[in-house]
Amino acid sequence: MLKVKRMFDFVFSTVFLLVLTPLMVVTGGIIKLTMPGPLFFRQRRVGRHHKVFDIYKFRSMKVDVSAEQNFDFDKDAERLTGFGNLIRQLKIDELPQLLNVLKGDMSIVGPRPSIEQYVEEYDDFQSQRLEMRPGMTGLAQVNGNTHLTWEERIEYDVAYVKHYSLWLDVKIILKTVLIVLFGEGSFKRNPGKT
Repeated sequence: MLKVKRMFDFVFSTVFLLVLTPLMVVTGGIIKLTMPGPLFFRQRRVGRHHKVFDIYKFRSMKVDVSAEQNFDFDKDAERLTGFGNLIRQLKIDELPQLLNVLKGDMSIVGPRPSIEQYVEEYDDFQSQRLEMRPGMTGLAQVNGNTHLTWEERIEYDVAYVKHYSLWLDVKIILKTVLIVLFGEGSFKRNPGKT
């Protein structure tokens, strides 16, 4: 089953990278014109079986090396740019992660990739989310996302790992499209349900 999932990821990421190249080029150009600093935000994350990799996103915030290295999220609001906010709402900032999917570090659907410092504190229950490749979208993202507590997100991630199926992936992808079109907030449900 996981081999089929990986094949789907490879085909999906290849096709969408080709289709979305014009949008990504325009996005990159606007970022370079409006925001000094690197085009991409890169950060070390932990994936399946504790494999460490660099995740890619379009930069949506002004550069602050100290805040990024120390995970100082309190500064996020003042660092977020107008265009950055727009590409976050439309999930365009996540598109470079298609490269992570193509490389095999990530999947289209799965638990979101974890920061190393968080993984070091995982208990046995939380560690179950590392049994599958992390995803660009996942069960938590289509059931409340930022409206969820950290504990609720973990519950959704573990529920996904335990109840994984290709049909579940399809439903999550379709819900993700709806959320991009209509926004978050009205899709929160109980862990384990879709």
